[in-house]
Amino acid sequence: QVQLVESGGGLVQAGGSLRLSCAASGRTFSTYGMGWFRQAPGKDREFVAGITRRGSRTYYADSVKGRFTISRDNANNTVFLQMNSLKPEDTAAYYCAATRQLVTTTAYNYAYWGQGTQVTVSS
Repeated sequence: QVQLVESGGGLVQAGGSLRLSCAASGRTFSTYGMGWFRQAPGKDREFVAGITRRGSRTYYADSVKGRFTISRDNANNTVFLQMNSLKPEDTAAYYCAATRQLVTTTAYNYAYWGQGTQVTVSS
């Protein structure tokens, strides 16, 4: 099984940037599609971005399209989320997730999750 650990969260002013990293254990990382989800207090967990096992296709929520970029480095078992032009509405705990099924916007399809990293964007 794959284990995931997120890092890179923090406090940033609106308009700033952060890069999140998700480090995966195991030797089967390249067989998993990967996704980033986020959850703000009082809200449901929502899809942010996804990437297929070899990085050939990427998917984004409309709310982050054009501002966020997901990428992966299979040689180092890592997936990234580059976040630019951050808004206060982006404030949430961000979670990395892995699926052996198709990459979708539904959290149910992801069997493995990290512990999360907090992103706070001030006005």
